[in-house]
Amino acid sequence: MSAAAPQAKPAPTPPRAMMKAGTQHDSSDDVLRVLAAFGVEHICSTLPSTKLDEHWSAEGLTRLRERVESHGIKLDMVPLPMSSNYITSMETPGIMLGKSPERGREIDGICQMIRNAASAGIPALKYNLSILGVVRTEPTRGRGGCQYSTFVYDRARQDPPLTEAGLVSQDDYWERITYFVERVIPVAEEYKVKMACHPHDPGMPRDKGFRGVHTVLGSVDGLKRFIDIHPSSYHGLNFCQGTVSEMLQDPGREIFDVIRYFGTRRKIFNVHFRNIRGHFLNFQETFPDDGDVNMIAAMRVYKEVGYDGMIMPDHVPKIAGDTDGHQAFAFAFGYIQALIQLVRQET
Repeated sequence: MSAAAPQAKPAPTPPRAMMKAGTQHDSSDDVLRVLAAFGVEHICSTLPSTKLDEHWSAEGLTRLRERVESHGIKLDMVPLPMSSNYITSMETPGIMLGKSPERGREIDGICQMIRNAASAGIPALKYNLSILGVVRTEPTRGRGGCQYSTFVYDRARQDPPLTEAGLVSQDDYWERITYFVERVIPVAEEYKVKMACHPHDPGMPRDKGFRGVHTVLGSVDGLKRFIDIHPSSYHGLNFCQGTVSEMLQDPGREIFDVIRYFGTRRKIFNVHFRNIRGHFLNFQETFPDDGDVNMIAAMRVYKEVGYDGMIMPDHVPKIAGDTDGHQAFAFAFGYIQALIQLVRQET
């Protein structure tokens, strides 16, 4: 009887891509050296320029990428001049002011920035669709006497003036968002650049809004509607876990299924990994280990859904004597690195 032929060994399973620590910090050479020492090897740079100029040319963006790479760091993302500022301080206000002559010109500029980013080898861009900016009330005392950024709707001025955008109903806001998405995402698809939109921070009462503005990207339902505007693998979220937690009545229980919803649909392109204490319309932004969300459990859910992008700090508390928040950010980087290492080792 002849010997049985040896069975071929199964091919080894390739390692699963994993998330990595990232940042949207200052991208100067001095800061890049510190990030490299921290083991932060992926970043979103600072804004190259507030307008379409030589810094946004393919050559200018290539120089930026090459300078970042010279520190052993990959430039995964760049912010568009569509920040979370109040409308009059936003770099491209015409996009959110609606049917104005500037809207088309500004969107054309954004489309060219997408093309130039692709030419420079930059795979993703982040942006906001903001009118109110980031609204907060007075800060409150946190651990060790630091200051936690805080929002309590009932303490906000209840008869504030309208913004320069005037009354912006839900329908108005959706028209402006949809107009932008339908003109920009096809360009992003063509050039294979992911577009990551940040939610409205914070969400406001749906029936009232704030200062005449209804923040339609300030709820989970609104974010679900947003990603459905244009079905594309290049249309997704700069998923600010802190901001999404602010939308929830019980973030310590609810946030995990929200991560699963967007994560399983591959709509999370970047993560702002911060914690809060409180709930919708009444919260503090805490250190990552001092809030209501179990951040270890959250990191495990990102792994569960196969997220492989950046996990970055955001909105750190203010510590007395900590110029520019460097100490608070260093704490957050170490915390994130430890959690990534923990879940990477788990089967």
